[in-house]
Amino acid sequence: MSSELVFAFLDCEFGGLDVDLHDLTEVGVIVTDARLQELASGQWRVRARPERITPESAAIFGYDAALWAEAPGLRQVLDEIVALLPRDRKVVPAGQNVRMDVLFLERAFRKCGIAYPFDYHVIDLATLYYSWSLVAGEPARSISLRQAATTAGLLGEGGVAHRALEDARLTLECFRHYIGRLAAREPAELPEPVA
Repeated sequence: MSSELVFAFLDCEFGGLDVDLHDLTEVGVIVTDARLQELASGQWRVRARPERITPESAAIFGYDAALWAEAPGLRQVLDEIVALLPRDRKVVPAGQNVRMDVLFLERAFRKCGIAYPFDYHVIDLATLYYSWSLVAGEPARSISLRQAATTAGLLGEGGVAHRALEDARLTLECFRHYIGRLAAREPAELPEPVA
């Protein structure tokens, strides 16, 4: 197995925020190498049970019962995600608040009896953005994807689309932006620790 990491920039939409009560409804994945160059991508609607989608969530990600009725089942989507990932590398999930996506994906893989294909580490934009804000001396007002993208000048007029692949791509662009702006600084330039 090669030691070089690859990243799977993930974004999932779900029928609500409770992994036990709500279904996974959409998954977007962008696979990159260690230098954040894109290797592959995919997006899937996941057939979901309407009773496991809250009206609030449906409004956020644009749920349409007709579109989702034609979507593939969970097992097929997970098989296609696994096929997209390189088999000879450690694939680290990356994203905005990616632990939530990972919770839903772990549950889905377990439910379907498919081996979980991702590493146990995660890389999160919220942490990167907050760290950058401290180094840059620009306090973060929030640690959302919208705020990180707005601060980076990456958010267009339409705002955050709340579609899985578009959000995964915006997250990747934010990563590229903030990593490119992190530079070593003298300790005196960093904020003093709070006592």
